[in-house]
Amino acid sequence: MAGFLANFYGQIVKRNTTFLASIFIGAFATELAFETGANGIWDQINKGRQWKDIKQRYMEADE
Repeated sequence: MAGFLANFYGQIVKRNTTFLASIFIGAFATELAFETGANGIWDQINKGRQWKDIKQRYMEADE
């Protein structure tokens, strides 16, 4: 474990720009994963009740 921490410090934390970049990349990846997961759960719960699911019925009836 000490080797991992020393390597982590030497590669990422030692320089401020690298540390800041890793924080921004990590925050972006976390936000993207959370948003994708939340949208997937929302779509499963509301399947058949959203506009993207029922649009075909109303678009064909309009023509």
